[in-house]
Amino acid sequence: MMKNFKQQIGLALLLLGFFQIAAQEKPLNLNKPEREAWFTELGFGMFIHWSMDVQLGMVISHSMVGASDDYLERYVNELPKTFDPKLFNAKEWARAARLAGMKYVVFTTKHHNGFCMYDTKTTDFDIMNTPYAKDVTKQVVDAFREEGLAIGLYYSPDDFYFLYKQGTLISRERAEAIASGNEPLNKYAKEQMRELMTQYGKIDMVFLDGQEQYAKTELAKVCWKIDPDVVVTRGAIETPEQVIPNTPLPAPWEANYTFGDQWQYRPTNENYKSANDAIRKLIEIRAKGGNLLLNFGPDELGRFPLEQKGGLNELSLWMFINQEAFENTVPFKVTNESNIWFLKKRDENTVYAFILEKDWVFGERKTFHIQSLTANKNTDISVLGHDGLVLEYNPNVDPKPTVKNTEDGILISVMRAHRIYNDRKWPNPIVVKLENVDFK
Repeated sequence: MMKNFKQQIGLALLLLGFFQIAAQEKPLNLNKPEREAWFTELGFGMFIHWSMDVQLGMVISHSMVGASDDYLERYVNELPKTFDPKLFNAKEWARAARLAGMKYVVFTTKHHNGFCMYDTKTTDFDIMNTPYAKDVTKQVVDAFREEGLAIGLYYSPDDFYFLYKQGTLISRERAEAIASGNEPLNKYAKEQMRELMTQYGKIDMVFLDGQEQYAKTELAKVCWKIDPDVVVTRGAIETPEQVIPNTPLPAPWEANYTFGDQWQYRPTNENYKSANDAIRKLIEIRAKGGNLLLNFGPDELGRFPLEQKGGLNELSLWMFINQEAFENTVPFKVTNESNIWFLKKRDENTVYAFILEKDWVFGERKTFHIQSLTANKNTDISVLGHDGLVLEYNPNVDPKPTVKNTEDGILISVMRAHRIYNDRKWPNPIVVKLENVDFK
């Protein structure tokens, strides 16, 4: 009898511990609803991963885990001495982001390696103790703020340098390597978070990475205490990485994608996405009510590599044509019908249809059936960026888009008529604006 009682008590304590851990791991979200709504309206942001180990084109931070003593000694003591991004120009980054239709930036102030890309009093393992010796974070914040973009800071409470100096085995799973099992590390991270929240003016959002929810929650509390208006993204809301949910998530949420395979710049063996792929991801994510945070990785001198710069430029061209579709728009009642995705003008009967059609030749007219809409006598149709009047060098061709009702929805007829490239081979989606339509 006593044995069974002890077993029951033991089981109860085990379950209690399990539920305590589960409760601890559940994200705390003290973001103000109106601030989350503001964040969702931003829609598109630039993520920047950059640390001093970019000099070797390696994975950011993670090479320290499992590294030999000799490797760690050289990583910690030698690499900072050669980091001198003398071509870094934050204003160029900010102008490029704004031109691409991005509304906010998230900059890595400190990744898991513990190297601070800002002026900190907590450690000498920072940008100020390099040949460059200037506060990179301040320059980023000032430049993007000047361009009218919201300011976000990435911070990781994981800190391999701190563990190295402490004499703790560098890891991401052992209890002593994370904040809940290492109180000095916990205090250290909170002090750095206080610095970031007070040294650079108003911070609009904070992205808290790291291995455990406990540390992110502790840091989120620091942020909300200093500024109750700050939006904590990772650490409080859903931030899927390198994947788009199959179905819409309750807003706010933010999908994080790299432009290549790696977060930090990799000079060789890299596979970059096309701008077309990035555009398609943006359309799908916005149609599902989320934000796209698209990552770029500057090189060791502070420049965006040509592959990233070229893709960003193509994004800018597409957004220059279609920016209207992302201004004051919300998800439609259906995300898409086949390869046509939708956004709706807030409080209006205007729908933007993003046509993800491939192999569409300049001057070719195509028809598309949309079941979710019906037309009326006031319905108007147009293609963003084109007047619907002229097909270059073809005065006898009428490029005007048309719309008519069918037994099941509407039929739209659209021509690819806008000359964007010299060879007239524009591969990116066309956006059709349908005003004063009825919803089925």
